[in-house]
Order: sequence, then C-alpha cells, then structure tokens
Amino acid sequence: MLARALCYALQGIDGCPVTVETDIAPGGFSFAMVGLPDAAVRESRDRVFSALRNSGYACPESHVTINLAPGDLKKEGAAFDLPIALSMISASRQAALPDLLKTLTLGELGLDGTLVPVRGVLSMVIAAREQGVDSVILPAGNAAEVQAVEGMYVYPAYTLKEVVDHLSGKALLVAQCQRSYSECLTERTEAFDLSQVRGQQGARRALEIAAAGGHNMLMIGVPGSGKTMLARCLPGILPDMTVEEAFEVTRIHSIAGMIAPGQGLITNRPFRTPHHSASLPSLVGGGMDARPGEISLAHNGVLFLDELPEYPRSVLESLRQPLEDGFVTVSRARAHTRYQCRTMLVAGMNPCPCGYYGSRTRQCHCSDHEIRKYLDRVSGPMLDRIDLQLEVDAVPVSEIQTSAPSECSAAVRARVQAAREMQRGRLKDREMFANAQMDNKAIEEFCALDSAGQKMLETAVDRMHLSMRGYQRVLKVARTIADLAGEEQIRLPHIAEAIQYRTADNKYWGR
Repeated sequence: MLARALCYALQGIDGCPVTVETDIAPGGFSFAMVGLPDAAVRESRDRVFSALRNSGYACPESHVTINLAPGDLKKEGAAFDLPIALSMISASRQAALPDLLKTLTLGELGLDGTLVPVRGVLSMVIAAREQGVDSVILPAGNAAEVQAVEGMYVYPAYTLKEVVDHLSGKALLVAQCQRSYSECLTERTEAFDLSQVRGQQGARRALEIAAAGGHNMLMIGVPGSGKTMLARCLPGILPDMTVEEAFEVTRIHSIAGMIAPGQGLITNRPFRTPHHSASLPSLVGGGMDARPGEISLAHNGVLFLDELPEYPRSVLESLRQPLEDGFVTVSRARAHTRYQCRTMLVAGMNPCPCGYYGSRTRQCHCSDHEIRKYLDRVSGPMLDRIDLQLEVDAVPVSEIQTSAPSECSAAVRARVQAAREMQRGRLKDREMFANAQMDNKAIEEFCALDSAGQKMLETAVDRMHLSMRGYQRVLKVARTIADLAGEEQIRLPHIAEAIQYRTADNKYWGR
C-alpha cells in the first residue's frame, strides 16, 4: 500500500515542500530510500524502525520503498523521521490516519519513540503557512520557536505514539496558544546598559550617532579604555526589531542550530564577537553545507571585531562586499545559498602593537616601522567602509569615582528611535531603513548642503584625501546628526561634527 506525508527541506533560510512517499509491497524484507537523502536522512531507517517497535507498532517485513519528492532536491537533517514513521504506519494499515499531506509533520525520533527538536523549524513553518498549510505537529522543544507565527495551529508532541493517537482521533493534542509579537517583546532584556559607562562622553555621542543611522564604527584606543564595553552597550540603544526582522534573525539562528530547545522568538538584536583567529568560512559562511557565518548571524544587529589588525587580512577583505550589499552568497560543491547580513560593523583596535601610542598615561615603546606594519594590516578599502572613526582614551580613576551616573540606554534609545522614524518616512519608497543604506541617488536627494557646508566639506576632502566613498559617508553621517537634532536641513555644525569622525584615518594611516 502507498501512503504520503508532508515535510519540508531547507534551502538556505527557505523551506521547500517535500512529499514523503512510502510503498510497502509483498515479498521478502528489503528497504530502499531514494530522493537525494544525505547521511542523516539515510540513517533514519534504524531510528524509525526502533521507534516503531518501542512505541508498540510492527516493523514492516515486506519490501519498503521510501521516496522523498522532488527527487532533485537535496534532503538534509533528521526532520524527516516523523513523516517517514507516520507514512509507514499508514501504509501498513496499523492506524487509520487522515490525509497526511494537509498537516506538516517534522521531528527527529529517538530510539524509544520520543520526538527530538530539529533545526530550521521556523523557516519550514513559515513556508508551509505561505503555501496554505494551517497546522503543524512538531517536537515540544521546537514549539516556542514558532509561537509568534500567526495563522497556524501548532501541536507540540513528545512521542510518536501521541502523534498517531492525535491523527487517528484517539487522544487529541492541545494546540499551542500563539502569542503576538508585542507580547514577545516584553521579554527583551539587555545585559549591558550605558549607565554603566562612566566618562567617555565623546564615545557615547559617537555610539548614539552610529545607532541612529546604522553606521559602521571603528574605535582606536589604549588597552582598558572601554572599547569592548561601549560596543556591548550598542544593541541596547538600537530600536526594537520589527516582527519581520525578528523572524529573519530567528530563521538564520535556527538554521545554524543555535536555537536551544524551548527558546522562543529572538527579540534582542544579535551581538556577535568572533575571535580574531576565526577562519574565513566561519566569518562569512561556508563549510560543506554552506552554513551561515558570523556576519549573517549578526544580521539586524552588531558584528564586533575586537583587535581588528589581528584578524587575517584575507578574512577582513572578504567582509567588504557583504557589508556593502547586505547579503552574502555562499557557493559550495553541494550547496549554493544566499544569506542576509545587513549588520553594523563595530571594530576595536589598539593604535600600535604595545597599545600605548598617543597615550597620556604610558609611553609607547614601538618603533615607527612596527607601528606602520601593525596599522597596515587594515587596508584602505576596509577603512573606507567605516563611517565613524573614533579615538578612545582611558578614563582616569578619579573621574570614574566622582562622575555622576550616566544616561541610561533607554533614554538614548528613545532619541535613536525618533531619528530612525524620520529616516523610515524619508526612505519608505526605496526599501531602505537607515541612512547608512542610502545609495547615490538618495544621497543627492536627501543630503543637499548649503554653500557654507559644501565649502567646508570640499576643503576637508582635499586636506584629508577622502575617496568618493569617504565623501559620501561623511554626508550620510551628517544626515544622521541632523536627524538626531530633528532638523530636515543639514547645516554647517552637522557637517563639522561628521568630518571629525574621519580624522583618525588621516592621523594613523596617513603618517
């Protein structure tokens, strides 16, 4: 007898429907699985047979053929265990099951018949909803991940026996109560708050500008000057993610296998800080299965590269195109995938190998050659893609002890949110969300300068030897500064402040 069940496979961050067909024919026992299964799918035979036997069902003793259609789509992972088991039960007439093509079923089976969480569930459920499927049965450990998907009946289950009893009408599962995104947002917490930062008024201002416009940022300073602490505070002053952004982030993390069982929708903006020994595939994406890299895991959040010159130059250069495009295409022999990576790059570095060049408190012992060799690990084209360059010095202990409490992240986030609302209104017809994303046409339209501002910018370009990309980034930053001030017109003080955030380039790399 022939039986069919519905499951989904992953292609990048998208789900593709897969029909699991099981045919049980008379004859001696044999087992065949076709449809481009990977090793994890092929091994489902042993898991499914043990799960059936330990759940009280008979294992077929005839010729079993399982087809995963379409046949030209690579099938990966253990999510096919449950639909394979259900189709075998239906085909062997051990239970009267309804049309299994109307309900999405997915999950890995333990040998005792328990359902084990799998990766990529959110992408599969969203794809199924878009194609008219309105119910899904999945492992209980994956249920929280899809709690904000509207228009779906989600049935969490713990065992294969529970699923069969539900489908046959013997003991119905209870559908999960779905939650609105606003309810999910109430659980957002931030580990680092700007109120914990004492002093560093210039750095706090630059951080606010970067957050308001989505700008990349470089902090240059001596060890212990607070670069890492400032970077970790950045997600807390960024606007709340929209539901679309939260789905994008959660889907990428789910595909990477980084959603813990029972974890719900990700509502905090990601903050990724890979070690400087990270390889190119781990940062950009790759491996045999073309998994997302750190830059994609930081999508809609912050990618913090501490000790920037310590990263291999080839790794840093590989970030240039994704930072410009907002996506990265990973091509491998077995996969070709495009991942989103619209992220803010925040980098920290010392000014020299010993770390104290230009310090007011300690003397630098590096030679000019050592300093030049160290700084040259960061290329000019990479610096060109950084909007704000900031020098950070250590805060004296006396200032830390006597300074008043700093402004908290919530107050700064309110100003950032107001500036972002201005930008969304201005850029709503261009599929852009922040000033950092503006293209040449948008810059010409929204970054017009008066004569005084134009003259100052032209002088700065000549003296600081800015490239055209650097010129445009100054305009974008000035536009953000004007937005924070609530002004539609970019004025001379806005241009002057934006130019100040390009001086480190000339000071260090123009030596």
